[in-house]
Amino acid sequence: MTEPLSTRRAGPVVHLVLDRPALHNAFDAALIARLTGALEEVAADDAVRVVVLSGAGASFSAGADLNWMRGMAAAGEAENRADALALARLMRTLDELPRPTIARVHGAAFGGGVGLVACCDIAIGVPGAKFGLTESRLGLLPAVISPYVVAAIGPRQARRWFATAEVFDAAQALRMGLLHEVVEPEALDAAIERQIALLLKAGPIASARAKRLVREVALQPDRDRLDRANADLIAALRVSPEGQEGLGAFLDKRAPRWVQED
Repeated sequence: MTEPLSTRRAGPVVHLVLDRPALHNAFDAALIARLTGALEEVAADDAVRVVVLSGAGASFSAGADLNWMRGMAAAGEAENRADALALARLMRTLDELPRPTIARVHGAAFGGGVGLVACCDIAIGVPGAKFGLTESRLGLLPAVISPYVVAAIGPRQARRWFATAEVFDAAQALRMGLLHEVVEPEALDAAIERQIALLLKAGPIASARAKRLVREVALQPDRDRLDRANADLIAALRVSPEGQEGLGAFLDKRAPRWVQED
């Protein structure tokens, strides 16, 4: 079985690369578990100062894998809840990782891929990168990733993009705060290295604690309750008539019944 995640260490910097390029680095249970485990290993290693998250191939991450979605569409609500909680654990582990994180967004990010970008402390992309929170086309919502996306782009923007499932470009992502910087592809690695250099110049404890300070100041609500509520929501949506229709239509490559044909 091909390893879905590759890891490279360069001194105090760990590069985690989503490594399913043929599938545009789409999520499945194996990738979620492997990435969560890798992040937990990083959290326990005091020698790590910076984590860079990227994707192999043309895309950063296309979100959910088709085969994984097919399995979840056929599963019951309890299994969907457990599956959603595994994704919630990944997102929260990345968001709360006690090391600064950088998202290297060289290509498209959809669904959970947007969640990964939102969870990173610094996100740098290229002009050609595309983004989408496209779950509503399937009768679903980006429930599990919503705390992190809303924190990145704000409630007003989230209300639009969650509802419309419209794809947006890097310029829009920059305006909304999902990306911190947009550079040409040939300048991307240099921009990442600049951020690494800045982080390595900062005090290790200070840079590692920065996100915790921001979170505490922002007075987040009960995160355990939020994770459970969002997992309940996505599980219920997946097994609802609308969710089943949306997933079925997507897998069958047809428009769902609620789409009005011209």
